[in-house]
Amino acid sequence: MIRFCGLAIALTLVVPQDVDRAAHHEFVIDNFRTESGVVLPKARIVYGTYGHLDAARDNAVLLPSHYMATHHGYEWLIGSDRALDESKLFLVATELFGNGHSSSPSNTPEPFHGPRFPVTTIRDNVDAVHRLLTEDLKITHVRAVIGFSMGAQQAFQWAVSHPDFGDRIVATAGTAKTWPHGVVRLEGQIAALTADPAFNGGDYASPPRKGIEAYGMVWLGWLYSQEWWRREMWKGAAPGRTLDQEIENRRRTFFANNDANDLILQARTWQRHDVGATPGFNGDLERALRSMKAPLLYMPSETDLYFPIGDARFEAQFIPVSDGM
Repeated sequence: MIRFCGLAIALTLVVPQDVDRAAHHEFVIDNFRTESGVVLPKARIVYGTYGHLDAARDNAVLLPSHYMATHHGYEWLIGSDRALDESKLFLVATELFGNGHSSSPSNTPEPFHGPRFPVTTIRDNVDAVHRLLTEDLKITHVRAVIGFSMGAQQAFQWAVSHPDFGDRIVATAGTAKTWPHGVVRLEGQIAALTADPAFNGGDYASPPRKGIEAYGMVWLGWLYSQEWWRREMWKGAAPGRTLDQEIENRRRTFFANNDANDLILQARTWQRHDVGATPGFNGDLERALRSMKAPLLYMPSETDLYFPIGDARFEAQFIPVSDGM
């Protein structure tokens, strides 16, 4: 069945870690062909694992990352007293192309360095991780695919591209398609970054700091809801901080450690997300959603400005109802 839950929460982009809890891994694919037709000689996926794969290899859960996140992004869910118990499950947390660790504009040599890195899609990421699971880890089925934001986009794509691969899908604060308003929002953020003369078409000698700050400021205006700002919820982490101080702190720190081309690459990936464009569906989103087999827990946020709950409600009407969740 579809379990459709509206949330009123704000999740942080970064979860501070005192102890590195994951085992770190890399998987490299030779001559990886992207949807654009560009072939990357070496496509690298960085991932972390928690727990142990059992003898039957049937206790795996996939956790695909969200925007500019690392594989640590789901650790708030992991623990014996939390949703994902690593003493029972084998958790595989993957990192999207473009985050600065997996293959990205910033870490790929010429002829694909910087702005010459191909725009990768959510399907490119799903295809690469499918190979990681089946070839590197010898996993042919997972208990669940659980994703937040761009991770939810990947979860939907898994359900369409590989409908029998997972027992269930959990999609939190993310949709099956980036709708036009989302495309426009992201384009505005990219425009703010690239307006910095130091960006130089992506061939910059030093980071375009003003552009990255502008990108972060536009992002900040969409990251939290009007209610979050009205209730001054930043004070939960910084008591006594004024609005002006909060804005200035975010200006200096938001995306400060990210590469500009990487930021743009993942934004372009986000813009192009549409499970209806999966081969075989000819752009028909409704038909793609109706093809899903795994039970879905769909959890949009009531106050989300990135993935409005109206978009989620529209999509949910096409997702088949089934038993098992």
